[in-house]
Amino acid sequence: MRPSARLADLAVSPTAALFEGGRAGAGISMFVTRTPPGAVVGLHVHPYPETFLLLEGRGRWTAGEDVVELGPEDLLVVPADTPHGFRNVSDERLLVVSVHEADAVQQTWLGRDPA
Repeated sequence: MRPSARLADLAVSPTAALFEGGRAGAGISMFVTRTPPGAVVGLHVHPYPETFLLLEGRGRWTAGEDVVELGPEDLLVVPADTPHGFRNVSDERLLVVSVHEADAVQQTWLGRDPA
């Protein structure tokens, strides 16, 4: 991977782009997601912390036993091995940047939706 890239070049689906830092010599990875109204990202876990920055919209995150609503410019840190996921509770898309403290994304899907 070259030292710079466009999100369109990192697309892994119509709603998500993924940067895995190991390909560029970086120790972090990032998802940039555009989640439509009503859509859900199911519960999953990582063996490292994940930090979410919500830039647009309103979402409800489940992180372990906690449920929190985030709005624009809100930040949430989810500890390692904590089941988490989110749903868009607004009428507009969510624009989210999530930072994974690893050079490649490792996640295990739990087959359940968040609150």
